[in-house]
Amino acid sequence: MRRIGLLGGTFDPVHYGHLLAAESAREAAKLDEVWFIPTFVPPHKPKPGAGAEDRVAMLQTAIALCPEFRVEPIELGRKETSYTIETVVTLQELHPDCQFYWIVGSDMVKDLPNWRKVEELAERIAFIGLERPGEPLGDTELPVFIRRKLHRASMPPIGVSSSEIRRRVKDGGSIRFMVPGEVAEHIRRCGLYEA
Repeated sequence: MRRIGLLGGTFDPVHYGHLLAAESAREAAKLDEVWFIPTFVPPHKPKPGAGAEDRVAMLQTAIALCPEFRVEPIELGRKETSYTIETVVTLQELHPDCQFYWIVGSDMVKDLPNWRKVEELAERIAFIGLERPGEPLGDTELPVFIRRKLHRASMPPIGVSSSEIRRRVKDGGSIRFMVPGEVAEHIRRCGLYEA
């Protein structure tokens, strides 16, 4: 069985924090690959500022030199709100040779009990919780069925967020060293986030 980490998000835009999260999880859990899964419409965030095509293009550019990373656009084809359980069920049907791990930040771990059909999800996959210094997972209050499927991965602190990048672009500020150079060029060339 191939060990595959799944990292969902809007990636609006992808930045070095996303890439570092994927690499931290890959290394800690000895994953064969990490698949980036851009959402069409996330259940807990507003609609992305960039369209699906641009977000996929930026992701593909950002991971071009990382053979262990790939973009999996499965949720974009649904054109509706994305739920993890639906994505996992479909991926397991398409890839029966893979063992899947859903990668979550320390801020989202405590919210796992509220995810749609989380008991079924925990039966199907494991979770990798990314711990940053000063941000423990807070998993002691999680139900046992989640705790027993939760693996830890430490991640260096990185103060980059997509919302900060969008704000900087809108204000005419620099995003150098926050995103890969090719991603910054795509944003500039396509006029993303300027309005």
